[in-house]
Amino acid sequence: MKVGMLTVPFAAEPLETVLEFAETASIPCLEMAAGPGSRHIDPTKFTAAKAKKLIAALEERALEISSLGYYTIDITRPDKVREVQRNAKLAIDAAVKLGVPTVCMLSGFPAPGMSKLDTIRNVLPKAFRPILTHARKKGVNIALENWFQTCLQGLDTFEALFDAIPDENFGLNYDPSHLFHQECDHLLPVSLYANRIFHVHAKDTLIDRALRARVGIYGGGWWRYVIPGFGHIDWGEFISHLRMNGYDGVLSIEHEDAAQEREEGFMRGAWHLEQFC
Repeated sequence: MKVGMLTVPFAAEPLETVLEFAETASIPCLEMAAGPGSRHIDPTKFTAAKAKKLIAALEERALEISSLGYYTIDITRPDKVREVQRNAKLAIDAAVKLGVPTVCMLSGFPAPGMSKLDTIRNVLPKAFRPILTHARKKGVNIALENWFQTCLQGLDTFEALFDAIPDENFGLNYDPSHLFHQECDHLLPVSLYANRIFHVHAKDTLIDRALRARVGIYGGGWWRYVIPGFGHIDWGEFISHLRMNGYDGVLSIEHEDAAQEREEGFMRGAWHLEQFC
């Protein structure tokens, strides 16, 4: 298993800055944003020449790309779905040029007038069909992050998703932090969906139990996302479950910790995770 980082916090910086930091911090894997207009990888303008240049820069620093991230919630919007499908196919093409096996996406918000489960069953299969067909032809996996505000919330939504879309190249960019603060079992999906976990987000959750007891679970401010090692997830336990279920991929640090600076957060998270890798 290797440690990586989602490069979104560096979105406004030149690509060279990201590569230099990753090399200095000894973080070998990069999960790179690849949406239209991205400063680092814009799939609408990503030529073979650009791919060759980027591959050379990565090899020079002993770095690799673990996945490309096209994160949009618009897959469930009738007026946006064709645009998302087109851009997703371009992201897949960019992944092929770079030799990257996975493109990460989101399941989107519930469709107008529908619940999350109804959206999963009735909207997502048709929305993802052309994306998955293109990805299968190109040998690329599509991995959805289980952000709880999208359609992927509890374990019931995981089950519904894979019942509705059984394609072998369709799976998860699994993030345990989204389940933890909901008090869902964040370890069980590792065994239930072992063959569907294509990528993993390393993000922790800190619970202020005293505040929760005061304001209640419907109150605000009693939980927040933090760097791995600064919350309540036992990363040794979690990584052991991943190992026992055959995962040998990347733990990609998603830095959403407001209490830590960008660089220090990534480095502290990498130090914590490395002891288990």
